[in-house]
Amino acid sequence: MTRKVSRRMQELRTKVEDRLYEPLEALQLLRETATAKFPESAEAHIRLGIDPKYTDQQLRTTVALPKGTGQEVRVAVVARGEKVSEASDAGADISGSEELIDEIQKGMMDFDILIATPDMMPKVAKLGRLLGPRGLMPSPKGGTVTFDLAQAIEEFKAGKLEFRADRTGIVHVMFGKARFSAEDLLINLKALQETIDRNRPSGAKGRYWRSVFVAATMGPAIPVDTAALRDFKLADIA
Repeated sequence: MTRKVSRRMQELRTKVEDRLYEPLEALQLLRETATAKFPESAEAHIRLGIDPKYTDQQLRTTVALPKGTGQEVRVAVVARGEKVSEASDAGADISGSEELIDEIQKGMMDFDILIATPDMMPKVAKLGRLLGPRGLMPSPKGGTVTFDLAQAIEEFKAGKLEFRADRTGIVHVMFGKARFSAEDLLINLKALQETIDRNRPSGAKGRYWRSVFVAATMGPAIPVDTAALRDFKLADIA
């Protein structure tokens, strides 16, 4: 069944030329095409030359966006004893122990990030089937399994994101709001690119970067010149 394209989207697509855009130019166009009636996010869709079915070609890590995400991040913490109040004092929106695990199991999902202390992970493990598909399962690689709760909470509220390549080797990441300036979006996108390069899986062979597209939540995909993005120096923005 062919999905009907709205007149609005048809008109926006005419603004996107059949070529690769310089990074800053692409982000300026992203802002122009964010015409929905709600505050749209800026999204990156990056195809990598990896096959995540092999363990040495999987990508799962975090990025600290220098300009933040533009949205309030709700952090929940599963801990034990004094660590529960420590999490609350550090700014966690929700904190608890076994009772919080029970609430989540019953369907409570009022959070964007779930952090757990290592000693609670055996109990949190039973939430895997529920949290895994939503990308909310705590993991050491993602920085969400830690005893240093204050630092983790601060980082995630300031704009740290966890991301992973999907089963087809594509990374989908929200890297800001369309209302950000093109320059601020580029600073965040550059941080994302550098993080992906820095965490290249050991089993990745051949051409690592295949394609990069950026888009507003309800906007058309805009192809970015990958080489230009990787060669770009933040000093060039000034």
